[in-house]
This record gives sequence, C-alpha cells and structure tokens, in this order.
Amino acid sequence: MPLHLSTLRRRPLAASLAMAWAAIAAWNAQAQSAWETALPAPQLKPSLQLQEVIAPELREQLPSYIRAEQISGQADINAVLEGGAELRRGDTVIRADRVEYTVADDTVTAEGNVHINSAGNVYEGTRLQLQVDAFQGDFTQATYQFLETQGHGDADRVQFVDRDNTVVYQATYTTCLRDDEASWEPDWMIRAERIELDRAEDVGVAHGGRLEFKGVPILPVPAISFPLSDKRKSGLLPPTIGIDSESGLEYSQPYYWNIAPNRDATITPTIMSKRGVSIGTEFRYLEPTYEGVLDLEYMPDDKLRDRDRWGYSWSHSTSLQSPVGGIGLRWNLNRVSDDDYWRDFSQMPGSRASMSFANSDKRLLSSDGMATWSAGRHLVSLYAQKWQVLQDLDAPIAPPFNRLPQLRWSYDTTHWASQGWDVNLTAETTRFEADTWNGLNHPDNGQRSYALAQISRPYLLPGGFITPKLQLQTSHYQFNDASALRPQSVSRTIPTVSLDTGLVFERETAWRGSNYVQTLEPRAFYTYTPYRDQSMLPLYDTALADFNFGSIYSENSYTGRDRIADNNMVTLGLTTRYLRADNGAEVARFGVAQRLRFEDQRVGLGYDTLGEKGWSDVLVGAGVSLNQRWSFDSTVQYNRDVGRTTRASISGRYTPGPYKTLSAAYRYQRANSLQIANQGSEQVDFGWQWPLNQGRSNAFGELTGGGRWYSVGRLNYSMYDRKLVDAIVGFEYDSCCWIGRVVVERVQNSRRDANTRLLFQLEFVGFSRLSLGADPMRSLQEFVPGYRPLRDGTGSVPSRFSNYD
Repeated sequence: MPLHLSTLRRRPLAASLAMAWAAIAAWNAQAQSAWETALPAPQLKPSLQLQEVIAPELREQLPSYIRAEQISGQADINAVLEGGAELRRGDTVIRADRVEYTVADDTVTAEGNVHINSAGNVYEGTRLQLQVDAFQGDFTQATYQFLETQGHGDADRVQFVDRDNTVVYQATYTTCLRDDEASWEPDWMIRAERIELDRAEDVGVAHGGRLEFKGVPILPVPAISFPLSDKRKSGLLPPTIGIDSESGLEYSQPYYWNIAPNRDATITPTIMSKRGVSIGTEFRYLEPTYEGVLDLEYMPDDKLRDRDRWGYSWSHSTSLQSPVGGIGLRWNLNRVSDDDYWRDFSQMPGSRASMSFANSDKRLLSSDGMATWSAGRHLVSLYAQKWQVLQDLDAPIAPPFNRLPQLRWSYDTTHWASQGWDVNLTAETTRFEADTWNGLNHPDNGQRSYALAQISRPYLLPGGFITPKLQLQTSHYQFNDASALRPQSVSRTIPTVSLDTGLVFERETAWRGSNYVQTLEPRAFYTYTPYRDQSMLPLYDTALADFNFGSIYSENSYTGRDRIADNNMVTLGLTTRYLRADNGAEVARFGVAQRLRFEDQRVGLGYDTLGEKGWSDVLVGAGVSLNQRWSFDSTVQYNRDVGRTTRASISGRYTPGPYKTLSAAYRYQRANSLQIANQGSEQVDFGWQWPLNQGRSNAFGELTGGGRWYSVGRLNYSMYDRKLVDAIVGFEYDSCCWIGRVVVERVQNSRRDANTRLLFQLEFVGFSRLSLGADPMRSLQEFVPGYRPLRDGTGSVPSRFSNYD
C-alpha cells in the first residue's frame, strides 16, 4: 500500500528522507491505537501552501511529501521510489514510474511517464534529471502546457535553467486545444529551433522558426517574442498592412517600449505608397500627482500635398495639496498642420480610433488649459481655449470665439443647505477673440464680465415637493471697437423667478407574475423673466437649448451667457414609472409635457424661431427596460398647429446573450427655413453583432472544431438624401485558437467624398495579430453599439490549484 508522510519539515530532501524512515517505523505501532481513539474536532488554520504565489523566503519553510508503492535506499545517501512514485514540495509536483534521489548533488532522476507540475505549468516526458532546490536539469522528449494562456507544444529537449527560465529545443508552440485523435494537428503553431521561456517576465522568445497556419508556413520568424500572460513587455507589436483609396498601400510597424511600470511609449513608423513615410509616437505617464498622454505624428514631404504634415495632442492633469489650498492644472492641446489633415489621415492625433461614425467633429480642434485653486469655500479657476478650424469649401464653419483667458470665482454655500437653502454665487470675466477669413479683427472681439446669484428653498412634502427659486444675472460687455449700431460697452441685469412643484402617487401592481410599484407624477413648472433688449450683444458661447424633457423644465431657452430668454410660461407634465418592488429598479417610464406661454418671446438669436403665446409642441417620451435583453427609448415632438411630428428619436436594443446584440434607431427632424442650423434630416441606423452558427463545443463550452461565424456591422441611411451615409459591415470567425475578421468600412468625409477601406485581421489567440488595413476590431468597438470583442478576456485568471494534480 502507498505511504503518505506529512512529517517532513526542513527543505533539504536528505533530511526529509531520514525523518521518513522514523515515521515509517512508528506508523505500525500507532496504527491500532489511532483507530480506537476518538477523532478530535477539526481545527482550521492558515496554510502557506494555499497561497497562489509562494514567496522565495517561504519556500524553505515548506515540507516535502513522498509517496510510492516501494521505497528503498540508504539513509543520507540515496532513495529509490518505485511504483506510482511522487514527490511534492510547495507548488511543484514530480511523478514517474521510478524516481531516484541522490543526496550528494541533490539530484532527482525520473524515468517512465514523467510528469512535472510547477505552479500549474505542466511538463511531461520520458526521462528527467533535475537538481531539486536549484530547479536545474533536462527533460527529454517532452510536452509542455502553460497555465495562464493554455499554450502548449512539443520539444526534443527541455532545459530548466532555474524556476523562472526554461529553454526548449526543436519545439512547437500553439494555443489550439489538443484533440484526442492521434493525427491531430493544430490550426496554427510556431516551429522553432529554440524557444526561451521567461516566467518572471512572462515572455517567450522563439529563434529560427516560422509561423504555420493550416499546415502552410505564412511568416518566417528568425526571432520573435510573444506573451505568456497579459503582462506588459517591450517589443514589436503586430504590423498593419492596409489599402486606402487616398494613401495607397500602407504598412505600419509599431514598437511598444515598456519604459517603467508607470511610463510607456508606442512608436509607429508607417509607409504609404502614395504619400511617403510618417512616424507616430504615443507616450503615456502616470505619477501620484500628475498623469498624461503625448501623441505626435509627423510626415516629411507628403507627395500628394507637396508639404510636411504633422499633428500633435497632449493631455495632462495635475493635482496638488499645498499650505495655501488645493492646486490643479490641466491642459488638452490639439493641433494639425493643415485643413486637409482630417480628410487624408483616418487617425487624428489624440485618437486611436478612426473618424467617428457620421460625424465631422474632428474639423474643430480645441486646445485648452485650466489652473484651479481651492481653499475653504472658495474656488478660483483660470481657463484659456483656442480653436483650430479645418475648413472645407463645401461646408465652411464659422470659427468659434477663443477664450483668452477666462477668470472665474465661485463660493460654496453648502453650509446653508442644513437650513434648507440652496445658494449659488458665481462671477467670471472672459476675453473673447475670433479668427477671421481675412485676418482682420473680428468686430465682436471684446471682454464679457458676468455674475450670478441664485437662491432656492426646496420644501419636501409627503407625496410632493415645492421649490421656489430666485436668480439675478448681470453682464457687462466691453468691445474693442464701437459702431453706429452698438456702443463700445453694454450692461444688462436680469432677474428670474421660478416655482417648481410636483406630486408623487404610488400604488402596487403586478404584471406577468412580477410585482411592481407604479408611480404617477404630475409636475408644474412656472418661470418668469422680464424682457431686456439683447439684440446688440454678440453670441460668444450661446446656442439654442435642445427641446427635451430636461430643458423643458428650465428657466432659460438658451445655453451660455449671452442670451436670457424673456419667458412668462408654465410647463405641465405627467410621468408614470414602473419600479421593481424588490429593488426599486426602473422598468418602464412614460411621460408627456407641454409649455404654455402667456406672452410672445422677444429675445432670440436672430435665426431661431421665437416662442409664441399659447401652447408649445407636445413632448411624448417612453423608455422600457424589462430586463438585460430588451431596452427601448423614444422621444417625439408633436406640433398641434400643423398636425404633424416635428422631431422624433426612437431607438431600441436587443441583447439576449454574449456576442448577440441588435440595435435600431430612427431620427427625424423637420426642415425649418428660419433656422440656419436646421435644414431637416431623416435617418435610419441599424447595428448588430450576431452568431451565424454555434460551432462544436465540449462539455466546458470550449470550441473543439467547426468554429463560429459572426456577422457584425452598422448602417446609417439618410432618407432625406436617399443614400447610405456611413457603413461598416464585416464577418468574424472564432475557431478554438484563432479569430479571423474581415470588415468593409465606408465613412463620409464631406458632402461629395467618402473614404472606403477593406480591413482584415488574423488573430492567433494568446500569441499575436496580423492585420491588413487598420485594426478592424478598433473600428467595430468605435462604431457598432454594444459590440463585444470575441475572447474579450472577461474570464477569471486560472489558479494553479485548478491544475494541481
């Protein structure tokens, strides 16, 4: 019968064996009495052996365990274990048909079905010679498998250099799941003359090898490194090969530099057949008091534009505590060399993704910075912002005003909240300047000083609330130049009063076997602001507020400081919600709201439609989220006078499981000739990620063959223009150890031009990715709502105890 000895306490194996002989001698004498003695109550105590990672200084304290059908040898000289021989110490297990240990050189020689488990990493072979304490030795005709990546392979010889470093000769490496069939071959693998495995850095380096896919060599690898875990490391990243309709054939070869645990850089040279060579650098840093990202792009002598092209982006933030108060500093700088940069290059500085879907915001680049100081209840900030406009002759943009600079002060009055009052005090002064087409000074350049005093007293009642509020806003404008229509300085002071009231009724209800709480929430909001002529004031930072359920209960119809609408109106609304009775989560929401003006609005922007006396458009909204699968949201703006919808937004999403999502949206806005910014639109948007088949899986859900096909994409169609505006459509194939992606992307650059790209990627799971075109997975994450990357790494890291046999 096998003997299991657990009384060995010192690290040297010779001493452990001497204690083993004594334990064997005492075992027979104590066996009978042990059966007759009542077992004590079990006692739990901490064990060093249950730690995931054993510290080197603790290894000496760990016992050794031996087990075999036969144990023979000479004390302090050698020991021979035969028949199911096993040696365990800490996170290392050695098993074989026969194990011989020599005390003089601390060497184990194992033969026949040799098996080593070192911290969950498994090696198997025919013959092993190993110095146990130093963990140095050789293994012949061996196979190996790593715990974290499940990467495995075969080797003629495995050389253990120490516990962290191993060298395998004439070896293969793959992450494909091994089949039971004798003729099994992995879909992909690395064949190499030598592979160096560094478990301390979790890096493998293959020398003199090649990458094979489906039995066909596709890439020679004289020397290549690959990860053994998700740990960061310096080295070449997968290259990208692309074909662009503007730039031609592109080849990018990024290099990742792991400078320090809190600093790294990615350097990416790119060759474009029609343009030339460019280089991009992204540098990231993180310190206890500051952090930031610096992104640089430079192309000397673009052949298509006959000039140097460059761009940069630098975001930084600092937070410090000093004897005089808290100090903060941040900036976000963005600049490119010319107006065509956004059109010619799919990636702008500061953004690792392509141009946003159906969006040209990249034509407005903002550079801004802010310094803040806070002490007690005071907060002071100094802010500056300057815009760069990338003009398009087909769709020109009026340059926004720069803030050079803005000084702001606010006073925290939360100590009044204990008495039921909410108070807000703010003052600021801003210098506004705008660039012009001809380089002359803008006629509206000037200084604006603004102050706000606001006080409210919320009353919370059983089943309702009442909140009266008083605001006083004052502004002073000082312009660089006077004109016949406007003096050089203008001031205004405008008060606003409002009253917000509402009731909340609740009742218990049930639907389809589930209990809910239904609320009924009528609300009335009244606001009054007297008329003040503001037509002579410029529009520095002001625009019409969006008409939705948030803004309809607000005092002002505009954002910014330059217009305060003369409102004498009441908003009436009714909302009902369905809440889960057990946790209060909102399941459904339905609402309706409408404004009633008692006087015509006279203050406007000059191009917007002013509110007229009487009822406004009706807002109707609904949102439903029955579970994690279904969600629905909609808002409709209906005009009773013309009897038609003026704006609508309806969207829904269905997500029944991982990698299964369908989304659809309809957006409509009726054209209004009085609004320059509103020329009308009607769009349908549809996105998806959906499996086309299920593949073949084992009992653990792991793919064993056949693979899974997925369709993924998003389409944006303009019914107003009767054309497809933007589109991204692709397919993904998930095999057991590799993923293939092919994507076609079309992005509208201007009213007449669009850029089309073909993106292809072959991902060898746990090893590397090869891309043709830009990274398709990045585009899918950016554009497709709810997209989830295959093998997204959300699973838990396996424990060494899960493989401790």
